[in-house]
Amino acid sequence: MSDEAKEIKEAFDLNKHTARLLMNEPFFAGLSRRIDKRKTTEIPTAGVTVDKKTAQFVLMYNPSFFEGLSDTQKLGVLKHEFYHLVFEHVTGRKPEGGLTKIDNMCMDLAINSHLINELPDNCCIPGKKPFEWAPVGKTYEWYKKNWQGFDEQEGEGGEGQPGDGESGEGSGNPSDSFDDHSGWDDIDNTENEIAKERLKEAIKKAAEEANQSGSWGSVPAGCRKEIMERLKVRINWEKALRYFVKTSQKADKKSTVRRINKRFPYIHPGKKVKRHAKFAVSIDQSGSVDDEMLVKFFSALDKLAKLASFTVVPFDTEVCEDHVFEWKKGKRYKAERVRYGGTDFDAPTKWVNERDFDGHIILTDLCAPKPVPSKCKRLWITTPQYAERPYFESKELVLVVD
Repeated sequence: MSDEAKEIKEAFDLNKHTARLLMNEPFFAGLSRRIDKRKTTEIPTAGVTVDKKTAQFVLMYNPSFFEGLSDTQKLGVLKHEFYHLVFEHVTGRKPEGGLTKIDNMCMDLAINSHLINELPDNCCIPGKKPFEWAPVGKTYEWYKKNWQGFDEQEGEGGEGQPGDGESGEGSGNPSDSFDDHSGWDDIDNTENEIAKERLKEAIKKAAEEANQSGSWGSVPAGCRKEIMERLKVRINWEKALRYFVKTSQKADKKSTVRRINKRFPYIHPGKKVKRHAKFAVSIDQSGSVDDEMLVKFFSALDKLAKLASFTVVPFDTEVCEDHVFEWKKGKRYKAERVRYGGTDFDAPTKWVNERDFDGHIILTDLCAPKPVPSKCKRLWITTPQYAERPYFESKELVLVVD
């Protein structure tokens, strides 16, 4: 382990403090438990982003930055980052040409309206210098439409603090947000949809826990209403399925003289890359997976046949090995029941774990206890009625076929 890696490992660990910091914030505490937090020295402060490998949100933070904050400020920064997720600043529609410094500050003004006196110095606070023109409690769209600060051309330069330079207290132009928004423009549409759906599930669970506790903490009533409205939107499950398959593919590289080596042209042979993936498709035999759902699912698989191979695995409390088969493009799968027991997700998971698969897709009503961990990526597919009341909670992606 390098000295730098060792230093990061031993530095301030936010994960050890979140439960204490969010003790009186049931909604944010519930959301925090579902968002990974990772140390980094690549950004000066903190920021939320999407992990491109998993299409899940993560909170990246610089331990030195957090260590220097008071508990009030630590809590304020945590809530600031979570509000970016709640208000869909990361996953929402971006302006043509990408986010500008003005966009970043308008987002922060909208969030920081709820965090007055809770953040480090030099943040964008409505009503405070140099944002005296900005009233408290408006939306990102309002602040952008009514912007009275610098023009975008004037605001080039500077690094992350309002003010005219070193002190951040002058009447000069503010620059970018205090936290890190880099990479938000680089999230492609499919990653964005999947991350958005996963986030929606996390927010939904956090909202349920807040309701059960009888308190949402400091979340204003208007925000609560907006959060519940956003939870009604549903992901395009076919696009998400395609993304899951593509990101599970392995690459076989083969040298070939038919391709030019981009680094050493005409000196070394080029590389031919062939990508493939092998999936298990476990189908619940409890009767919850009907003909209509299967027709839609296998129609989607037809479009993915060039990307992967699929092995169909019927199961109830056991895998019905006599009826396991490799699905081929154009093949129609008849929804005949070959087992008549209950449902045990351990059965197909253990069966898949013992074999060489790159991914595991389970069609089910989710009406069984949480299974053992999967050795490969696992995806759940169900219908709207069952998605509303699953038996267990998981960070794995659940797609709804409607």
